[in-house]
Amino acid sequence: MTINTTNKELEKKDYSGVTDYIKKVLSIIEKDQITKEEAEWVTRETVDGFRENVNPGFLDYRKTVTKDKQFAAVEWSDSGSCFQDVNGKEYIDCLGGFGIYNVGHRNPKVVKAVTDQLNRQALHSQDLLDPLRAMLAKILAEITPGDLKYSFFVNSGTESVEAAIKLAKMHSDRTTFIATTRAFHGKSLGSLSATAKGVFRKPFLPMIQGFRHVPFGDIETMRRTFESCALVGEDVNAVILEPIQGEGGVILPPEGYLQQVRELCDEFGALLIFDEVQTGMGRTGTMFAAEGYGVVPDILCLAKAFGGGVMPAGAVVAKEEVFKCLFPNPFMHTTTFGGNPLACAAAIATIDVLIEEKLPQRAAEVGEYMLGKLREVGNEFPELVLEIRGKGLLIGVEFHTDEIGYEVSKGLFDHGVLVAGTLVNSKTFRIEPPLTISIEEVDKVIATFKQVLETLSEK
Repeated sequence: MTINTTNKELEKKDYSGVTDYIKKVLSIIEKDQITKEEAEWVTRETVDGFRENVNPGFLDYRKTVTKDKQFAAVEWSDSGSCFQDVNGKEYIDCLGGFGIYNVGHRNPKVVKAVTDQLNRQALHSQDLLDPLRAMLAKILAEITPGDLKYSFFVNSGTESVEAAIKLAKMHSDRTTFIATTRAFHGKSLGSLSATAKGVFRKPFLPMIQGFRHVPFGDIETMRRTFESCALVGEDVNAVILEPIQGEGGVILPPEGYLQQVRELCDEFGALLIFDEVQTGMGRTGTMFAAEGYGVVPDILCLAKAFGGGVMPAGAVVAKEEVFKCLFPNPFMHTTTFGGNPLACAAAIATIDVLIEEKLPQRAAEVGEYMLGKLREVGNEFPELVLEIRGKGLLIGVEFHTDEIGYEVSKGLFDHGVLVAGTLVNSKTFRIEPPLTISIEEVDKVIATFKQVLETLSEK
């Protein structure tokens, strides 16, 4: 009786309004160019939609939104090192989706690989063997450091960390994990246990048990933690680290620190997990930051730029000794969409572009140039800029206060340069442009940075 009632209620529901709205949205999506009136409609619908159906908090958070919340810059298209808003204004992208556009926006080779695969098959059956997953795993075994060999594919950085933690737990019955302060590893309950930022953690306490945090860069505290855990029978399973902390403000490790962590893990029989979600795929001047520091982890987490800025994609790559715990039952950790054909095609093409165009080396060279020029400008305004640091094209600009940082990032945005500073977290903002950014574009960013600092200094 209930089923019949439900069916009758569904028959009475009028979908004509939403159908008309859907058709209008789809008609705009298919257009290469839209009119001024259509752009105004898109802007209005975007602001209203965020207020009423997404989350009104984003209207306070985004620096693109006017104070009366009635207008915002709405992104619409992208290419190369830039994106355009719905009104056609172009911005040099020095945020890069927090590091997803390493091979540029809509790289033609990546788009072609995904389109070619889409024309044949979009998703896999989940039962037959899918070829691109095997091929991508073989490629990763070739290009990752040391004897990393087996891959598990996911859709995001958080998922890659979650899978790494579960893999480490299956590998050993040890229950203690060491992470570091200021670390960011994701916001799912497992990855959030490794993340260090209190504002993200407090509403969801207690976290997954067994995680301890020590100061990043402090090898002596880490050693004492290892020793204490061993003394009380809570031996460390794994240490999880970002080789360079991204969300924490582009914090570089002290000289020799990562090698010392590797040695500690070997001494106490623990695993070393490198979260290279942000530092991987050429960002810091080598294909993986681990290579730049001469360290081979036991488990490597990848995402962000792994899908070439076209598909959401990530991976966990591990040594055979670690990964083999999943051999008897590969269904202990699975994902419906991870390693799908479109994502694998994107990742394979991305790796091809990175190697063929020597983008890791380019990141090192252009990054050194950009870092030097930014420092020259920053040194002219010591009352505003505290420090500028980085490696490759992962650069952090730290100001004396959040307020200064926000004003600078807002000023850059108004002049067509996007960086990561936001209203709630601007003391340090990140500069993470595509690795394909031209020297001319870098010079424009530097000139704009100086112009904004001069204006703010006069105030």
